[in-house]
Amino acid sequence: MNYTQALQQNIFKTISKSATELGVESYVIGGYVRDFILNRGNAKDIDIVAIGNGIQLAQQVAKNIPNQPKVQVFKTYGTAMLQFDDIEIEFVGARKESYTENSRNPAVENGTLEDDQNRRDFTINALALSLNTSNFGDLLDPFNGIEDLKNKIIRTPLNPDITYSDDPLRMMRAIRFATQLNFEIEEKSLQAITKNSQRIKIITEERIVTELNKILESKKPSVGFLLLEKTGLLDYILPELTALKGIDEIEGQRHKDNFYHTLEVVDNISINTDNLWLRWAALLHDIGKAPTKKFSKKVGWTFHGHEFEGSKMVYQLFKRLKMPLNDKMKFVQKMVLMSSRPIVLAQEIVTDSAVRRLVFDAGNYVDDLMTLCEADITTKNPKKFNKYQNNFKIVREKIIEVEARDHVRNFQPPISGDEIMKAFNIKPSKEIGLIKEAIKEAILEGEIPNEFNAAHELMLKKGQDLGLKVSNHVKNS
Repeated sequence: MNYTQALQQNIFKTISKSATELGVESYVIGGYVRDFILNRGNAKDIDIVAIGNGIQLAQQVAKNIPNQPKVQVFKTYGTAMLQFDDIEIEFVGARKESYTENSRNPAVENGTLEDDQNRRDFTINALALSLNTSNFGDLLDPFNGIEDLKNKIIRTPLNPDITYSDDPLRMMRAIRFATQLNFEIEEKSLQAITKNSQRIKIITEERIVTELNKILESKKPSVGFLLLEKTGLLDYILPELTALKGIDEIEGQRHKDNFYHTLEVVDNISINTDNLWLRWAALLHDIGKAPTKKFSKKVGWTFHGHEFEGSKMVYQLFKRLKMPLNDKMKFVQKMVLMSSRPIVLAQEIVTDSAVRRLVFDAGNYVDDLMTLCEADITTKNPKKFNKYQNNFKIVREKIIEVEARDHVRNFQPPISGDEIMKAFNIKPSKEIGLIKEAIKEAILEGEIPNEFNAAHELMLKKGQDLGLKVSNHVKNS
């Protein structure tokens, strides 16, 4: 089978020419070949394997490109990389690998193309296209990867038990590819992942999070999370989620399974946003329900304060997984903390005051919060579902109306602390905070407009109520 069409770019001709000059064989291997056959769009990275020295091949290729791009060499891994237009091309010599029990970093020795294909994680990633002049464009497919692509199967080239035990990150990659490509993991592979799930503990948190992010960024993330749960991996990676599983019943009263509800919410939100961190918020929005779950004979099952508890858990989870403890984490925390607010609004009469407070507290993230809450409606009752969604439309319209009029998003008080001190000729004190709070509350309640004159008048009244004397320069102004 010949795939010369896949190699029409000038870069492949340059690599072929460079390999010939060095007297080595070269092949395109892995994701580029897989995605070309699946017609998955333009590649952003290309892997080249040389039967010989990959670093030397990269340097020779750079010499043969007019602008002679810089070659980055990674001696530890025996790889080199260069940038061609907007594509990263990585070069490596064909190699043979052997593993020890406590590390996913193998001992490496030079090998043949067959050795290199044997070490690949999946049959669909072991496909190679020849760049050699004698058989340019020929497909080398020793494990029937083409058939697995046609049948939408994730399968390992060799014994899956050994493949996953050697490098446990491949378990996450199998699930990630199944999610991204909408493929099935072959049964023996699935059993091997379950058997070896505890070995995920030797993988660094950063590597795990990279795969989790790719699952979350896929079209239907629940596919991946269901597989992570089924194989036992989720217990090791995100026990906060598996703690939500199950339905308890006391005196005939039950609650919904919050794990499966969460996955529905993640799928719902993924239809409406590509924002990775908003998808993380959807995934974690109910994690506080496991530690706050209680049963009361009067009201049944309750999860009081689960949003507050969940927002605290977000920090611990991000820290454990070595995720960024920055504005991204704070955004997820805020979304989790406020996740029920618009839902409560949508159940009741929507007052301007309630909307002002929502916009004040959510700030620039109010639209993201509304998107999360709309995704959170998973009822199967069409009447209830339509009622919620219609009410959310009303809330969104109110947000636009109130914000245009009252400007409370990223609220800045119309009266500063300095102005209060000058007005009453006082030094920093608790009275300043009390006056500022009174002005803010009056604006949010709609008692005064968000403007200086009305706020100044209220400042004078509140100050006098607190026993403060107005300074002479204010009296005379």
